[in-house]
Amino acid sequence: MSNLENELLGTLPVAAYLTDAHGRITYCNDAAAKLLGYRPAPGTADSCDLWRMRFADGNSIADHEQPVATALGSHSSPAGCRVACERPDRSWGEFLVHSTPTRDPAGKVTGTINLLVDVSAHLQDHEEVHRLAAIVESSDDAIVSKDLSGFVKTWNAGAERLFGYRAEEIVGKHIGLLIPSDRQHEEELILSRVRRGERVEHFDTIRVRKDGAKLPISLTVSPIRNAAGAVIGASKIARDITERKESERRIQMLMREVDHRVKNQFAVILAMVRETGKSADDIAVFELQLRNRLIGLARSQDLLVRGGWKGAELGDLIDGQVRPFTEDSRIQVSGEPVTLSTKAVQNLGMAFHELATNSTKHGALSCKDGIVSIRWTAGERFRLTWQELGGPIVDTVSKGGFGRIVLERITPAALDGTAHLGFPPEGVIWTLDAPIEQIRGE
Repeated sequence: MSNLENELLGTLPVAAYLTDAHGRITYCNDAAAKLLGYRPAPGTADSCDLWRMRFADGNSIADHEQPVATALGSHSSPAGCRVACERPDRSWGEFLVHSTPTRDPAGKVTGTINLLVDVSAHLQDHEEVHRLAAIVESSDDAIVSKDLSGFVKTWNAGAERLFGYRAEEIVGKHIGLLIPSDRQHEEELILSRVRRGERVEHFDTIRVRKDGAKLPISLTVSPIRNAAGAVIGASKIARDITERKESERRIQMLMREVDHRVKNQFAVILAMVRETGKSADDIAVFELQLRNRLIGLARSQDLLVRGGWKGAELGDLIDGQVRPFTEDSRIQVSGEPVTLSTKAVQNLGMAFHELATNSTKHGALSCKDGIVSIRWTAGERFRLTWQELGGPIVDTVSKGGFGRIVLERITPAALDGTAHLGFPPEGVIWTLDAPIEQIRGE
């Protein structure tokens, strides 16, 4: 080998080696020696044995298919023939092999010159790019890239679904096409941060679909860098948060409703405390009456909670408030099924509790033969009657107390109706007349 060839091959950053006409290695440069793990003495090693090769697909290479053998047969190996070679650490890498025959002045093949280019890292990067592209394309999120001037460079299928534009309709156009007029300033703020290499974490904003509809999204923006590390663009991931925003709206509405109901309940409880205290003779009686009324209020709340605060059936309310005071046979109930509103549940529940409590102490449910009839109709107006029969003769009527306030004022006023509490000798009778829309729930 001449000094010129040695200088040329020796400085190459890729593995280069020469063979004689029998395929024995006569020279290898530093890169080839490093790949082999040692430098063989000229003429002592057969390249077909020394370079452990197989095809890139894993199949073995026959001796006559070896690149050197092909070149010695007066043919160059296919340009860029891909093979796998074993490294000194027993790992395998992919290489491009170039084997070319060398000839004497008479044209006779005297050996080969061979180059092995390790392309493992390049192929890994290439595969990684394809893998990343597949992930981006299959993502449900909108993934978009743009240059530092805001012009769209790539547009995945998720972006097509989210914003309504096909890739060919928007690639090359400015991303401002998606931004409402009152939010155009956001884009310059985003790009200024990206130019500084900063990542813009999740933030909620509004964008405009192709059909003009405004869409709430969560947006994340990251800088895109070239091989030298310079920022050349931005990658944006947008996620539709319509459902989340609607859920937040419902939660806020529910919290306002809960706040309103809690305040109403506090008002009712304060009224209970005040009026119960007026009629109670001592602290023990006051505590018992108040506790029982709060238990009755809690039964109505339990019904509403089980129904998701959408209301409850009138029959279930009667079961919860009246039947705990006596056996079923003494309660006669008739009327079509009615789903009560939350307001009707709370106020009718208090009324039934007061009526049942009074009946147990002084009315039909205080003796073994008495019965209570509860009947209603639900046409354009809701009409309900509570009537006691078979109890002791009513001869003394209390003029005050929380029970009468509930039956004659609180419940009818809350339901925009009218009520009458009567005390005929045969038993107490209470009637309620209210607009059906104040009674019915969902």
